[in-house]
Amino acid sequence: MVRDKVATRKGLGVNDHWQQMKGLMMETAQDICGMTKGPCRHKETWWWNEDVAEAVREKKIKYRKWKKENTKEARREYKKSRQNAKGVISLAKETKQKEYANDLNDSECQNEISRMAKQMVKERQDITGLNCIKGASGKVIVDDKGIKDSWKDYMEKLMNEENEWDHKISAGVKEGPSDCIRIAEVRAVLKKMKRHKAPGLSGLVAEMIQATGILECSGY
Repeated sequence: MVRDKVATRKGLGVNDHWQQMKGLMMETAQDICGMTKGPCRHKETWWWNEDVAEAVREKKIKYRKWKKENTKEARREYKKSRQNAKGVISLAKETKQKEYANDLNDSECQNEISRMAKQMVKERQDITGLNCIKGASGKVIVDDKGIKDSWKDYMEKLMNEENEWDHKISAGVKEGPSDCIRIAEVRAVLKKMKRHKAPGLSGLVAEMIQATGILECSGY
């Protein structure tokens, strides 16, 4: 499908041709595969509900307004919405805990209760083994002040250190227009592209480009 459509579009510049090809590939992939919304963001949050979602959404709106306007009134509105969100979350947790407490004797709810309990324990665990750094002397530092001082010393040394340079350039200077990208080079790069990777800013993945056989068109 993509090959037939692209083959009829000639006489375009490089950027225009890329945009046309990208749009056709995205359109074809959507027609054939469709689109999904992805998994729910709050699937593992046992206390999440519509009231919490609305309160958090309102807090985010007030926060963006405060950052945009940078006024005292906007800041007060944000702080008010933040406190409201905390209260709604606290109430949601309390309500959900009471519901699970009433279902303790129900065998069908034991798996859900076990999952919730594991998540609660995980949320309250202390983070250990991560807040440490090895200083310049090789000694492991675990206190916050020592870690900050070590990072400060390291960054000061890194940003103020000058490397010796003899001002000699070994690369030769080439004059004239740059070489054109050849089809064989593009084919070689496409073959090396890894599959099952997340798309970049273009929204295209390696499988989409490879599946089109776009380089076999006579216009390239």
